[in-house]
Amino acid sequence: MTVAAVIVTFNRLEKLKSVIAALQAQTLAPATLLIIDNASTDGTADYLAGLRHDPRIDVVTMATNTGGAGGFAEGMLRGYATGADHVWIMDDDCYPQPTALETLVRGFDEAVAELGPDVPFACSVVKFTDDSICEMNNPVPTWDWGRLMVKGQRNVMVTACSFVSVLIPRWAIARYGLPYRDYFIWFDDREYTLRLTKVCPGVQVLDSVVIHDMGDNRGVNFAMVDAKSLWKFEYGVRNEASYQLHHRGLLYFLEFGARLFVSLHRGRVPLRLRARLLRKWLAGVTFNPSVEFPEQVAR
Repeated sequence: MTVAAVIVTFNRLEKLKSVIAALQAQTLAPATLLIIDNASTDGTADYLAGLRHDPRIDVVTMATNTGGAGGFAEGMLRGYATGADHVWIMDDDCYPQPTALETLVRGFDEAVAELGPDVPFACSVVKFTDDSICEMNNPVPTWDWGRLMVKGQRNVMVTACSFVSVLIPRWAIARYGLPYRDYFIWFDDREYTLRLTKVCPGVQVLDSVVIHDMGDNRGVNFAMVDAKSLWKFEYGVRNEASYQLHHRGLLYFLEFGARLFVSLHRGRVPLRLRARLLRKWLAGVTFNPSVEFPEQVAR
């Protein structure tokens, strides 16, 4: 069993160093460490150039910032190309505890033994730096989430999770393709893990723990939008609108629009920002990227 680990980074060099150190300290070492540098401008490239002597590290420098979605798609494609059995993905502010990968693999194997070979991913428990649960990174449980626990396992069945320590088997990437690069940021992880769990749920492995050094431990909702964060919310609205319309249907698209604007109203978001998000909601009608499969876009 081999694992290709993937880190996506952009202008967070000091945190990236901690992530690399955490991966190098794993009790189960990844066979390959792929670092996808999204055209950082803070000296990351120079630092990574000094790591190229390590044959286990493969640095991929993107020509432009492709966002988290583009970075994860590229990293999964490259990880798949190494021939690894699993690809393990994370952001550049995710610090896995030393046994995170070992327990993640073990939990995945236990879930497969109980549920069968269609288990499409295993994710870790994500904690904040103060050891509390990370508000943004709680997976969505299934209605029967405790089914494996009553069998003595430390795994919870889930339908969706964020891209903060997720182990994805090779066959799932071949069958379901890559995350949508064109999403750029926001909802790429939700869409992708929902895509993977249409046949069988994934699992959250409770003994696999990572620390998400995200600065401020808050969940996110549309009422929180302001002028500074608008660009990110615009991607979120467009991407989720596209997903609801093209993958679930018109009623879900309309329901999402209603939910969005109730949230904006309750948050007393300025009308100028509401108008910008309305345009992005409508942009979801024509925005509908195609799935890339690794055999079609192999590097």
